[in-house]
Amino acid sequence: MKEKLVTMAKQAMKNAYAPYSKFKVGAALLCSDGSIYTGCNIENSSFTPTVCAERVALFKAVSEGKREFSAIAVCGGIDGVLTEKFCHPCGVCRQALSEFCREDFKIYVVSEDVVKEYKLSDLLPFSFEIDIPEESNS
Repeated sequence: MKEKLVTMAKQAMKNAYAPYSKFKVGAALLCSDGSIYTGCNIENSSFTPTVCAERVALFKAVSEGKREFSAIAVCGGIDGVLTEKFCHPCGVCRQALSEFCREDFKIYVVSEDVVKEYKLSDLLPFSFEIDIPEESNS
């Protein structure tokens, strides 16, 4: 499955809209039920509305009712050309993934010819969590 995710992430990277940074990113997210959602980065001239490939894939899946995920592959490069450098999810993407993914969720980062594997807990050891007290029915 890792190879399929990597291939789909590379395909998704081709759809990236990155006219400002020229850094195109693709992601392929594996849901626990075996379905896969892809995403690419989409830039905006006002960088704040820019969204990363990982969050595009995650939000597409969540908007379709998916809530359990197993792995994601991420790749990126200038003008969509992979090099020996790896494209790791940014901090915002790591935190967004932590909302829905367990600590053992797999993250595959892809370079020109190598795939590294991490667990979400490796890349985000102290995720932000909030404990919401349960309402009492008294």
